[in-house]
Amino acid sequence: MGREKGGLSVAIVSKNEEERLPGCLDSVGFADEVVVVDSESADRTVDVARNFGARVLIEKWRGYSAQKQYAVDCCRNSWVLILDADERIPVETAEILMEALAGADPSTSAFSFRRKNLLHGRWVKRCGWWPDRVLRLVDRRRGRFDGRPVHEQWVTDGKVARLDGCIEHISFRNYSELVEKMERYSCLASGELYSRNVKASGFTPVSHGLWMFFRTYVLELGLLEGFDGLVISLMNAGGSFLKYAKLREKWIYSGKEQGTGIRYK
Repeated sequence: MGREKGGLSVAIVSKNEEERLPGCLDSVGFADEVVVVDSESADRTVDVARNFGARVLIEKWRGYSAQKQYAVDCCRNSWVLILDADERIPVETAEILMEALAGADPSTSAFSFRRKNLLHGRWVKRCGWWPDRVLRLVDRRRGRFDGRPVHEQWVTDGKVARLDGCIEHISFRNYSELVEKMERYSCLASGELYSRNVKASGFTPVSHGLWMFFRTYVLELGLLEGFDGLVISLMNAGGSFLKYAKLREKWIYSGKEQGTGIRYK
């Protein structure tokens, strides 16, 4: 596949995002190319992407790191903006982004943004949700995703510059989506710990859950976010509790041989 020397590509992974994807695609009209890698959506996500002029590739879900890496690898330009379908680039951020690319120092291989996370359409400024700095604009020739099954990160060998622009993130539309993510991410995180031979005692889930609630609700001022702040704090605590509870469950019921190198956490 031929590659363009200049320009900007946008890489998006999607699954059943016909409702939120249009807003994302509409916000990246300034890019030279948009690549959407869809993991076999059952709704109209693919049609929506094609109607916006995106290049659509259908790929069975590989996991967060691998799927996003595939999307980046399919882009034609060296500079790639990596987005989720529930994220938006405001006009002022697009201007900052393009100016940064035009004047980028050769040693710079990636840019990070602050991210505004929304719940019920409202910007949540506490609970550890702000400032949520994320690395999203990358020179794909000088890095790649780290391969982690959850909370994947782009790893680069160059300088990372911090931009003042913000990405808007429709994190959750309702509490049900919070619960769904807590369940899904706790499964992935426990699996990662299990693969590294980390072991949990009976007290581990409780201690981690209690600490996470205290950190989110008190130290990160979730109590000032009203009822939403309470729910977020409880979900964070529940996710941490379940991660280690599921890890302990794996050790007890999986029959995995307990060799050397096991660490308690």
